[in-house]
Amino acid sequence: MHELFRKIAHFASEQVGRPWVFVLALLIVIIWGFSGPKFDYSDTWQLFINTTTTVLTFLMVFLIQNTQNRETKAIHIKLDELLHALKRARDTLIDAEDLPDKELDSLQTEFEKIEKKAKRRA
Repeated sequence: MHELFRKIAHFASEQVGRPWVFVLALLIVIIWGFSGPKFDYSDTWQLFINTTTTVLTFLMVFLIQNTQNRETKAIHIKLDELLHALKRARDTLIDAEDLPDKELDSLQTEFEKIEKKAKRRA
């Protein structure tokens, strides 16, 4: 089930990110807008676009989140590999995303100080 969802999510995210899909969505909205007078701007006419966009948005949230989670996980694995490979790097920073917010803030402050020092030297 996981692999099937991954494949579907990956395929869908690639397809909806293409320019032609945006143009198609834009055309649908334009056609819908121009059809308003024909349907006297009825409740059904409005309900059509509201329901369609709500359902599509609802489904896309899950697909986008799945893709985002996979990409984030892959980036973390790559960064962990780099940290592991560098002798001077702190291995304690591997899985830093699991640290409490206070510790992350402290690390960010530390790296900001390092950056300022490097700028002064340059």
